[in-house]
Amino acid sequence: MGATLTYTEVELVQGLQARDEKVFTYLYDHYSPALYGVALKVVGEEAAAGDVLQEVFVKIWRNIDRYDAVKGRLFTWMLNITRNTAIDSLRSKSHKLDQRVQDVTSVSLMYEPQLAVHLSVDHLGLTKVIERLQKDQRIIIDMAYFKGHTQEEIARSLEIPLGTVKTRMRNAIIQLRTLLKQL
Repeated sequence: MGATLTYTEVELVQGLQARDEKVFTYLYDHYSPALYGVALKVVGEEAAAGDVLQEVFVKIWRNIDRYDAVKGRLFTWMLNITRNTAIDSLRSKSHKLDQRVQDVTSVSLMYEPQLAVHLSVDHLGLTKVIERLQKDQRIIIDMAYFKGHTQEEIARSLEIPLGTVKTRMRNAIIQLRTLLKQL
């Protein structure tokens, strides 16, 4: 057996920009579990999360030239693509029709959160970082980033003013940036 090949972030970006399929395979093998976990947390069902993940990697392959290291890390860029793609999937008409009947497993996961898919994201420590936020901030981050709710929808759902939602979200994002820089 040969040594396991690893790439730095810069090598990954350069390899993807050069359309190196080995680099893309490495990226998929090493990052798909975490991205799948995020997609699953947003869309709530395995088949839809798999579809989102496939679309995400196509977008990464096609849009790698749009990645800007000055604006953030590659993984953060991929997470944003995943979250946005998953939210777009949620907002599609067919998904809204499917979601009118609530899935029994999602209800059971509300009462037994340890059964939820945190393993694929947890190895990155994201779950622990988000858990360090205040409860009111965690709820808003979860609703906005993992469930695809708008700030207006969050305000209505939590029955709090829109300005409060915006302030809590802003403070949570600032705190998350600080926490992630410490990693």
